[in-house]
Amino acid sequence: MTCLDTASNYLHHRSHEVLRTTVGDLLPKFSISTKVGYFPEGHSLDPARLRTAVQQIIKDLGREPEVVFLHNPEHSEPDAETLVLACATLADTVRAGLCRSWGVSTWDPRPLLGLDVPRPDILMVRAGLLVGVDILEAAEALAAQWRPSRIWGMSPFNGSATQEVWERFDPALFLRDPTCATKAQAAFRSAYALPRVDAVAVGTDSIDHLRELTDAMAHEVDESLIREYRQLLKARQLA
Repeated sequence: MTCLDTASNYLHHRSHEVLRTTVGDLLPKFSISTKVGYFPEGHSLDPARLRTAVQQIIKDLGREPEVVFLHNPEHSEPDAETLVLACATLADTVRAGLCRSWGVSTWDPRPLLGLDVPRPDILMVRAGLLVGVDILEAAEALAAQWRPSRIWGMSPFNGSATQEVWERFDPALFLRDPTCATKAQAAFRSAYALPRVDAVAVGTDSIDHLRELTDAMAHEVDESLIREYRQLLKARQLA
């Protein structure tokens, strides 16, 4: 594991400080992505606050992050001008050497459709079998509109790999060879196709769970079943 994803508001706005003190001298060996937009007083897309937040990340980490995301901009229900200014601010931090790339992380991309922004390096969206078809289609439409260089997924288990839903069915049916995959591996691997993403961020405090998900990359998704699944989701939405 060489990539760590966090956000300025995680751990009661102490995530960067905790990460630096916990990882210590190993921190330079990791690629770090983080997010700005949530502050102790609430969510804000104010350009000055965003730039200050990026500068504070560097102070707290003791180094520049590889990626800084605009965190859930839909939370502030921005108009086109507000969103453009916020994104332009993050793009400026890249040019200033405060981070290597920037992007937008959105939990619900629907309110962002139709709003043009400077082309982001990365778009991060929800991914996996528990994402509704409306969110899936909106994420794909937003990616087509903004044309990011990469697309990342997040929350493949919708918060927990031990939810009851994972006991009711076996997601291994979405793999080409389901015989030797665990349910967690199948759900995680399927997230790369719902929608199609280049990487998936997942949180865990278990080294065994992390190893299990790493091994999941050896499996291949059955694209025909993914298409059929999406058709069923769409039919259910229209019913």
